[in-house]
Amino acid sequence: MTRLVSMLRLVLGLGLALVACGGDSGQPQPKVCGHNSGMNVLADFDVPCDPGGNGILLTASGEAFAKDGYAFPPISPDQVVFVDGWAVSYDRVLTTFDHITLSDGPDKVPTDQSRCDDGKGGTILCGTGSSVVAQVDGPFAIDLHKGGPLADADGADMDAAPVAALTGRSKQGNAAFDPTMKYAFGFAVVAATLQARNVNLDAAGITDYQEMVAKGYTTLLVGTATWQGNNKGNLTGSGCTQTAVTPAYDFSALPRTVKFRLGFTAPTIYRNAQNPQLTGAPLGGEEHPRGVTTVANQSTIAQLTFHLDHAFWESFVHDSPAHFDTYAARYAGMTAPTARLEDFKGYALKPFIDPQGRTLPWRSCLPATDYTAPGDAAMTFDTRTVQVSANGDPSKVIRDFYDYNTYNHSTFGHLNADGLSFVDRQYPSPP
Repeated sequence: MTRLVSMLRLVLGLGLALVACGGDSGQPQPKVCGHNSGMNVLADFDVPCDPGGNGILLTASGEAFAKDGYAFPPISPDQVVFVDGWAVSYDRVLTTFDHITLSDGPDKVPTDQSRCDDGKGGTILCGTGSSVVAQVDGPFAIDLHKGGPLADADGADMDAAPVAALTGRSKQGNAAFDPTMKYAFGFAVVAATLQARNVNLDAAGITDYQEMVAKGYTTLLVGTATWQGNNKGNLTGSGCTQTAVTPAYDFSALPRTVKFRLGFTAPTIYRNAQNPQLTGAPLGGEEHPRGVTTVANQSTIAQLTFHLDHAFWESFVHDSPAHFDTYAARYAGMTAPTARLEDFKGYALKPFIDPQGRTLPWRSCLPATDYTAPGDAAMTFDTRTVQVSANGDPSKVIRDFYDYNTYNHSTFGHLNADGLSFVDRQYPSPP
């Protein structure tokens, strides 16, 4: 953490800060260390300084994967990999977030992560009403592929962007944070809007962002997938295996390169996140303790982290293996397609069938010890307890592959790398 704070101070140039003082009873207001133009399309953005001791610096990152993509074969065994042999790279990863909140009592209800302390002896939905002690409102538009100059929450890569700073409890006269307390952390992913502050979009990003506004997207993934297999994209001796379907599937029908522009409409609030940077025992079966804390001698980093592989998972089980055959097979017989999520409306997922009526098997280009296909020979996606019905109510069922991918993508918001939140979807969706 000391190394991270040192880098923050070097990059953000605290000596150049613009002084902006608060009232007599509260902490000084956060300072500004830079400026990014909205290019007469979006709102301008003031780059925050490191707030220093007992303050919180809010950053955002898609981690190294948003910048570097997903290699195949993987560079290291612990990297996310598309098991069916696709290498995926991004040109832009655009999203919009808003309403970053700190609330009292993250551990108020151990069995319900969504509930916080209402300050009156009861509980309330985290991030709402009397629970909120500090809040930062945007909205903020960011290109996670461009990233920023700061270290990630895990300190491994330099691709996080500063978003805002808190020097105190902004909803309570900017009184100082209590370093002995934990505060519940949350934020919202919202539809793109021209009122968003431009964190780091360039001219190409602005153009794509305007499309997001027109179509109501919350996130847009723009990039290219290239099938590599184990023989540099040659199907002969590819070293890949496939499950047995009848008739056997001919993967030569799939394009070897697929550009994609995947626009997601998934407004979601992430409430009361777990925090991998906290020590101590987590509640119940959770992976990490909830909330954020401050310390007297340096700022605390709270990083909004976005995991892009969720949109490619084979099931609703968290951290499922990722596949791209699912997208490529939609364009079987085509040579230079551009995949769009709208192309998957009405597209069945139990099992997955290509446009020529052929059942798709699971394909693996990894060693058998590294990946085992699900039980069905045909590619069939596991929605766990969520029902699938083509003509059902979208607030209760998954209707098609479009709904399936949107649902998985809606879980992509985290705190400090891997901190899971209570996912509160703000669009018609099963719970």
